[in-house]
Amino acid sequence: MKSSRTVFWMLFVVLILVGAAAYGLALVRRGFSAKERPSQLETAVARTVRNLAISSDAKTAANPLPPSVDNLREGREHFADHCAFCHANDGSGQSETGPNLYPKPPDLRQSQTQNLTDGEIFSIIANGVRLTGMPASGHGIDENWRLVLFVRHLPNLTAAEEKEMKSIHPDDAHDEEHHHDEAGEAPGAQHH
Repeated sequence: MKSSRTVFWMLFVVLILVGAAAYGLALVRRGFSAKERPSQLETAVARTVRNLAISSDAKTAANPLPPSVDNLREGREHFADHCAFCHANDGSGQSETGPNLYPKPPDLRQSQTQNLTDGEIFSIIANGVRLTGMPASGHGIDENWRLVLFVRHLPNLTAAEEKEMKSIHPDDAHDEEHHHDEAGEAPGAQHH
């Protein structure tokens, strides 16, 4: 009885290893491109690893800033200046850069982001996400909490707010006069 159980588990492990090797070989044969969409397995693994990287204390942290008009305005302006390059002004990820990243920036308006706690969103902003294009923030704690407020507000972004954001970060990637300052630097090229 004991030996049949051992044989079963050995076969199970062998099948898992063969399946993993076949999957890896298929990935190598097709090549790697940042323009491809991550597989469901890659997405699940990436989200799991991201979630494991967030400490328990961070997950339960509450935003100390109220969603006042001033806090939302400052969060909106900061987002347009520092985040829209990849995430787009509306948080969709459909920016000039977002579609070329791997994995693609998430649509911040959707449940995968909106269902995160404030502390989880803060942790992602403050610490970044390894092996993605999401950098760690180099800004202050209050600025990061204002970004959390604004991310929460994205599903309700008004046309007037988006228009205001376009004055900070134009959406049209082909409009060169808006994408270079007097010194010829692209927005976001300044070191913050």
